[in-house]
Amino acid sequence: MKKVVGEFDVELKPIEPTFMADDDNTVNRMTIDKTYKGDLTASGKGEMLSVITPVKGSAGYVAMEIIKGTLEGKRGAFVVQHSGIMGPSGEVLNIPIIPNSGSEELSGIVGSMNIKLENGKHFYELEYGLQDAD
Repeated sequence: MKKVVGEFDVELKPIEPTFMADDDNTVNRMTIDKTYKGDLTASGKGEMLSVITPVKGSAGYVAMEIIKGTLEGKRGAFVVQHSGIMGPSGEVLNIPIIPNSGSEELSGIVGSMNIKLENGKHFYELEYGLQDAD
């Protein structure tokens, strides 16, 4: 597995949820528009669904994101699935690459991504490998 790191810009735009939350939880639905820089030079497009509880700092989200561009000079696209929760015991974030979602020179890509927010800037860490497509 290889590891690449870099920065990304993200724009989230609210869209109407497909269902309404109860009185205690807030449901948010947003489009995702990202620009990745560094060894991953790409755009990311997707949609996110989140729930914020009435307890400050407790929330969860899921998202699907299609990333298209170049990864260390290889052109193509792949899909990642976000799943994150935060609460009293901390934060858990899981962003695997969907198996068999790679195209062109990124066909057969496997791995996972991590994201961090530092001083108002977003950073990614992508650990990946290229295998023969199934």
